[in-house]
Amino acid sequence: MTSSLSPSPYLRDPDVQLMLRVKNGDDSAFAQIVERYQNRLIGIFTSMFADSALAEDLAQEVFLRIYRAKQGYEPTAKLSTWIFQIANNLASNSRRSKGRKKEVQFHVGSSGSQPVQVGENNVAEKSALMPTRQLDKSELQECVQSALGVLNERQRMAILLHRFEGMSYADIAESMQLSPQAVKSLLSRARENLREALESFIT
Repeated sequence: MTSSLSPSPYLRDPDVQLMLRVKNGDDSAFAQIVERYQNRLIGIFTSMFADSALAEDLAQEVFLRIYRAKQGYEPTAKLSTWIFQIANNLASNSRRSKGRKKEVQFHVGSSGSQPVQVGENNVAEKSALMPTRQLDKSELQECVQSALGVLNERQRMAILLHRFEGMSYADIAESMQLSPQAVKSLLSRARENLREALESFIT
């Protein structure tokens, strides 16, 4: 991350302030970052791979990379954007190392880690998720979780970052190293795939 001559617009980000303290040797600030992001990262990785042990290992690796990079840290983005960029890169590397696609199953792992909780309001626009019959909340959530499994990994990551982390197209683009327009297209295809998958579950 490169320095800028003008003050960074991201200095108002409380997490950036924490990371600057980490850069200056404050390990208590690093512990706060871990506390803020650990469950979020484990949830995303568990939703990506349906493997709670792998999810915890990947989350730990994210924090190791953050800590190792502390001396060169510069606030050129929101801290969350940088953290999820590291997470996306690790997820991509993990997929390549496996050398095969793994069918996603949404379940609670033996360690107690679980995938991101999903519902009808935070995966796609409501118009894309209108059921043809009424489902109770738990049944609909199970359908949506199953539908997420039909998405490819990039679509799933984009949906998770957009709907569960509330990230903008621009921030997702930086995290996934895509253009904002590519993210918009990715999310549009993901919503269409979710709509089709949900129709198969509820018709």
